[in-house]
Amino acid sequence: MSVFLFIIEFIIIAGMVVGLYQKNTNRVCKSKKRYDGKTVLVTGGTQGMGLEIAADFAHRGARVIVACPFEDEGADGKARIIKSSGNENVVFKLLDLASLDSVRNFAADILKTEDRLDILVNNAGVGIPGDFLTADGINFIMQVNYFGAFLLTLLLLPLLKKSGTSAEPSRIVNTSSLLHKYGQIDFEKWNITGYWYRWQIYGNSKLCLVMFTRELSKRLNNVNVIVNGVDPGVVGTKIFQNTGLTCGSIVSFLAGTLFKQPWEGAQTALYACTSTRASKYSGEYFKNCGLSRTVKTAYNTKQAAKLWEESLRLVKMTDDEYNQCFSS
Repeated sequence: MSVFLFIIEFIIIAGMVVGLYQKNTNRVCKSKKRYDGKTVLVTGGTQGMGLEIAADFAHRGARVIVACPFEDEGADGKARIIKSSGNENVVFKLLDLASLDSVRNFAADILKTEDRLDILVNNAGVGIPGDFLTADGINFIMQVNYFGAFLLTLLLLPLLKKSGTSAEPSRIVNTSSLLHKYGQIDFEKWNITGYWYRWQIYGNSKLCLVMFTRELSKRLNNVNVIVNGVDPGVVGTKIFQNTGLTCGSIVSFLAGTLFKQPWEGAQTALYACTSTRASKYSGEYFKNCGLSRTVKTAYNTKQAAKLWEESLRLVKMTDDEYNQCFSS
């Protein structure tokens, strides 16, 4: 028992040291850029970091679209953003990234109803709620964190390209994680249940997102759209409650107390979305409001190309859909 308590004490003390360092060195996005007349879409924009990102853009005058799979959470998030910013031009739409049909319906609705899309923030994600397959036959964590974002991004490319210019390109920002460094790409086993630890699946999904970011940037080939990934750091949000009621609450409390609050975690994404300096890059990775490096695996171009093809297959993208995504 004494050994167990010693381990707990060590973890808490180590966490306090790391957390104190992170809080004292956390950078803040300094851009004051306005987005009047622009449209910003934030998935998972109804709570946590996503809510902070969406509210920030509402304060900047943008038309803000927030998306999540829950009606009550969406309505509440929309109301909070409007109350905070005074900007009534906030829209909530249902989006379930764990359903390919939902993603397709959502994207079709955006393309039909919106005149422009200047920024897409793929912020939505889950922690480790379970190791099971969705109705699409895809691992739940992988689909929400990666495959859903992959499909959504490609389907919205026509509107992003239409809205961007050489002077002011549209931006795609993908929220990754430090745990991408522990991710693995195994095309034979990425949808097998009972094979990976759930934290490993989470890391795998975030590595895929980083590699997708680099591959998409290469394939966009200067079409007035840039795409970058961000690492927000360790942030105390409800995502940690997926570890279980008791454990999750403890982890959320510790992360929020020792590490970053959602507003702090949102800063690097806001930097990637708004900074003039960040607009000079595409296919890169930002951390603490600055350019950073990903794990070495993410720079494997052959692996990234195969990931692209396998992802197209799993989301069942047709040739017609693909051609529309990348048509001029």
